[in-house]
Amino acid sequence: MDHDNLRSAQGEEEGDEAFGAEDRERTRHVPGVPSIGGPLRPHEFEGQVVFITGLARGQGRSHAYGFASLGADIAGIDRCDDLATVPYPLANDADLDGTAAMVRKLGRRAVVEVGDVRDRVRLAAVVERVMDELGRIDVVVANAGIFSVGAAETLSPESWAEVIDVNLGGVWNTVQACLPAMISGNRGGSIVMTSSIGGLRGLLQCAHYVASKHGVLGLVEALANELGSYGIRVNAVCPTNVNTPMIHNVANYATFRPDLSHPTSADMVEPAKDMHLLATPWIEPEDVTAAVTWLASRAARFVTGIALPIDAGATTKVVN
Repeated sequence: MDHDNLRSAQGEEEGDEAFGAEDRERTRHVPGVPSIGGPLRPHEFEGQVVFITGLARGQGRSHAYGFASLGADIAGIDRCDDLATVPYPLANDADLDGTAAMVRKLGRRAVVEVGDVRDRVRLAAVVERVMDELGRIDVVVANAGIFSVGAAETLSPESWAEVIDVNLGGVWNTVQACLPAMISGNRGGSIVMTSSIGGLRGLLQCAHYVASKHGVLGLVEALANELGSYGIRVNAVCPTNVNTPMIHNVANYATFRPDLSHPTSADMVEPAKDMHLLATPWIEPEDVTAAVTWLASRAARFVTGIALPIDAGATTKVVN
């Protein structure tokens, strides 16, 4: 990450002075709220632990790198095995090892395990290990998710159940497993859930996915209300197409180009661009990471209960 534009040490001191004693007194009663806001600093998350699900590759790996580069130690899980209903290969053990190595190369600690977010017992065991080795959880990024396609009249019960159980149930399981550590720490904290533009609007050929991502936004609003008294903020990111295997697979290409027998990634580009106000067919994982780290940072210290689109204008675009 490029931190050249971050505030200098001199600027930090000036910001501290500008934020006076009366301002600090007004926020002192809020657990976990830092004394000042401002832009992200190079060591924004120094001393903190960030728990990320689905961190072996894609958005999850990008988030792990982003937080570690800003000073955080990283913990989390990834399934590292395929699912029969998902039309693309999922991450594997080597991917997870690669994420851990990337974090450690930055001089940060990594406690990562193979685990399925649907498995509450496994999640509890991993959280226990994280607390034993790292001693705290400050930020939770409930990122693990899957995607599959199917028309409403033919979508299998298995496809429906797996998407709902991973994308919605897994988010709930993750948050509930981490909450005791966050609350007992009495330092506040941040929870960021991965929704989608499919959590803000309907999409074709994936009713189960849209339902799961709408459900995530319901959790955000409910938990933001419930956890605010602990100084724990709860938000969601809602990305458009992200340049990962979740969109780069034959089943998804066919939803963009049903007129072709064997569509490819190149065939998807123009219709994917047409979704957006900005001229891109998809965004990069790092674009989502920038939003996630901001939401978890002091710069967003009074931001809670929101669904932040990173969508190149997809949800705003008027289609005549």
